[in-house]
Amino acid sequence: MADIEAGMVVTDSDSSRRSQDDTATLIPNSGNLEGSSHRATKATRFKDDDEVVEITLDVQRDSVAIQDVRAVDDGGSAHSGGFDGLSLVSPSSSRGGKLSSKLRQVTNGLKLTNPSKKVPLPQTPAPKVVRKRYDRSKSTAAVALKGMQFVTAKVGNDGWAAVEKRFNHLQVDGMLLRSRFGKCIGMEGSDDFAMQMFDSLARKRGIVKEVLTKEELKEFWEQLSDQGFDNRLQTFFDMVDKNADGRITAEEVKEIIALSASANKLSKIKERADEYTALIMEELDPNNLGYIELEDLEALLLQSPSEAVARSTTTHSSKLSKALSMKLAPSKEMSPLRHYWQEFLYFLEENWKRIWVITLWLSICIALFIWKFIQYRNRAVFHIMGYCVATAKGAAETLKFNMALVLLPVCRNTITWIRSKTKVGAVVPFNDNINFHKVIAAGVAVGVALHAGAHLTCDFPLLLHASDAKYEPMKPFFGATRPPNYWWFVKGTAGWTGISMVVLMSIAFVLAQPWFRRNKLKDTNPLKKLTGFNAFWFTHHLFVIVYALLIVHGTSLYLTKEWYKKSTWMYIAYPVFLYSCERIVRLFRSHDAVKIQKVAVYPGNVLALYMSKPPGFRYRSGQYIFINCRAVSPYEWHPFSITSAPGDNYLSVHIRTRGDWTSRLRTVFSEACRPPADGESGLLRADLSMGVTDSNARFPKLLIDGPYGAPAQDYREYDVLLLIGLGIGATPLISIVKDVLNHIQRGGSVGGTEPEASGRAKKRPFMTKRAYFYWVTREEGSFEWFRGVMNEVAEKDKDGVIELHNHCSSVYQEGDARSALIVMLQELQHAKKGVDILSGTSVKTHFARPNWRSVFKRVAVNHENQRVGVFYCGEPVLVPQLRQLSADFTHKTNTKFEFHKENF
Repeated sequence: MADIEAGMVVTDSDSSRRSQDDTATLIPNSGNLEGSSHRATKATRFKDDDEVVEITLDVQRDSVAIQDVRAVDDGGSAHSGGFDGLSLVSPSSSRGGKLSSKLRQVTNGLKLTNPSKKVPLPQTPAPKVVRKRYDRSKSTAAVALKGMQFVTAKVGNDGWAAVEKRFNHLQVDGMLLRSRFGKCIGMEGSDDFAMQMFDSLARKRGIVKEVLTKEELKEFWEQLSDQGFDNRLQTFFDMVDKNADGRITAEEVKEIIALSASANKLSKIKERADEYTALIMEELDPNNLGYIELEDLEALLLQSPSEAVARSTTTHSSKLSKALSMKLAPSKEMSPLRHYWQEFLYFLEENWKRIWVITLWLSICIALFIWKFIQYRNRAVFHIMGYCVATAKGAAETLKFNMALVLLPVCRNTITWIRSKTKVGAVVPFNDNINFHKVIAAGVAVGVALHAGAHLTCDFPLLLHASDAKYEPMKPFFGATRPPNYWWFVKGTAGWTGISMVVLMSIAFVLAQPWFRRNKLKDTNPLKKLTGFNAFWFTHHLFVIVYALLIVHGTSLYLTKEWYKKSTWMYIAYPVFLYSCERIVRLFRSHDAVKIQKVAVYPGNVLALYMSKPPGFRYRSGQYIFINCRAVSPYEWHPFSITSAPGDNYLSVHIRTRGDWTSRLRTVFSEACRPPADGESGLLRADLSMGVTDSNARFPKLLIDGPYGAPAQDYREYDVLLLIGLGIGATPLISIVKDVLNHIQRGGSVGGTEPEASGRAKKRPFMTKRAYFYWVTREEGSFEWFRGVMNEVAEKDKDGVIELHNHCSSVYQEGDARSALIVMLQELQHAKKGVDILSGTSVKTHFARPNWRSVFKRVAVNHENQRVGVFYCGEPVLVPQLRQLSADFTHKTNTKFEFHKENF
């Protein structure tokens, strides 16, 4: 016998559609078996009064298809309706109507998929009904089961008990108001959608009042939490079908599109509701009946994903099985000691560069402290001031070293040159230069506390109260007469310079903390006006005064008289000279203003500036520049990632308005931009590439300084790139995507070398074979920023080297009823026009945030024994998860992931 899958009995899930007198009998048709163990045919007879219709189904392991339809007369003889799997010719008017009616019942019962067009029911004599051969695939069934969820992981997943608890809190005289229904069931933030649900559920039960009792709420909840697909579909259909006539009109489709768009904060879709309504009606109502029915909505929901998406997102099953069964399997049970030891080894493997640098720094600090401590332990002053003076002098020696070292991590030109021209970056973590600067600053703070604290609270009081005999050895240092009081020490050169340095460094250190630098204080706080980037920038430059005072302080020591032993200037001379040269180079290099070519002000408060390249300006993708606008502030320089590629004939940056300086910059350029012309998007633009006119001559001048090295610039060293950007954090990654595309266009082989550029004698290796770009943003308007790049990649990347993934996190996850229609609309728009409804490009936008573990798993399975560079730029919230996933998949698979984050 053929292997017939369980659960394929033909039934009608909606009893309201069929008379109680109807019966359906499933009859094996062994005569039509084709010998396969996974295929069989079944015949089903529907009886309605004296009419019997026999429908034969072709049942396979993964699909069900209609094979034949016959009308059975009173004697039991079956007359073929001419159904050959694709078409059906009805022998008579009445018979054709019955036949079509039963065929519709079978279609609903089996949830047939992939209709090419709406099938009109024959109502006139001898019509010809054409139906596509439906393929009921397992993947499509999975999509159906996940769709139209009213209760999701974030809505109502805590069950009825939590809903009841919220009811008790929100109820008024035992009744729940309609306006509080969404909050009660856990659907906060979608009040309009929740009230539409309330109306449909109430309409179904004949409830006309706008309040609910607890019993009625429970009944509503039971329907919403029902996991049956048919029930969920019917609930959604009832929401749209406001007059409950079983038909959805174009006006009702438009209303639900606008409602879904509002719930998902998609203003552009709401504005184009008429266009998308026409698109849906054209697909589901080809005969212009003016309405669609339940099965039409079901067919739209159950559409199979496009082949292109399937190709780009599907991993070969054998590889996936191997990954799941072998590499990604949970580790065996191990003792706690062995577990911690393994975690320690993983930590060393990931952070060995940082560890050896910090270890070397600490070792030098400790060595200097001990050396100076022992030196003063053996001097006569120790008998008066004791361990206080030894501690103060030991701390002073580490202070001199750290005050010299703290300048090196901010010598950006030097670091960029070293990491670009030498191999030192293989052992030195240049990407952590700012973090190392902060660590050294913390070391300076500790040294100041020990040095100043020991002197002010211990050394000086001990000397003032020393006996004449003990003071005798101190006369060469403090004079023949003992200092009369504490003020004598404070007003001395060493005293006032030391205290001044402590005050200035304390101010700079406090205002450099993220809480003050990013101006996170409340508006009511009186200190808010004293914080922000300006306060950080100006107070940091107080260190010019600090270093001058440090030199004076180091030459006015009480206990050291020989000039060659006053070593403060020896420590800081070279670092100060190097840093001074850096500032001079920056001054001369940024003297000439760049020419503005194009300006665009995008949604989401993003300003795009396109500039001419200064002569000799060379950079790598991932690097950044500093920009100064004298019209905004003559002294402020702010860093921005370069979004153009090295091969472009222009230089571009995209600036997000986040503070006072960027807000003023956007305002200055917006005033000089022209409004959008007909046929253009609603953006402010200016194009100076065609020449300067009176209208665009008002643009302010810009000075740039750079380029400077960044973590992302080393992307060419990796076989595979995993680029992850959040919001405006995509800017350095877009430059990388464009550079990879330019490399392809120039004819460079993937994973080969870069063709020689003019003036260069060596070819640079280009190891990258594949690039995955994931961009997550909250606002639909963000896709305007890099639409041109997306279209260019889709058009020119014929070999599929670059894979683009856009994610809009403001849209509820796929499967949520609030985004179900948006998902359907997107599939339909992309299938018919090849354009995404959010980005306006051929790159399909995904909803909600990616499942990062699945992303890493897919890359690991597809690229075994290769190095993957994971480059992230965005808010710090995602850094721990991505770093942990990189470590996990490096250790559990043979694919090596190396994580790099941009300082954002």
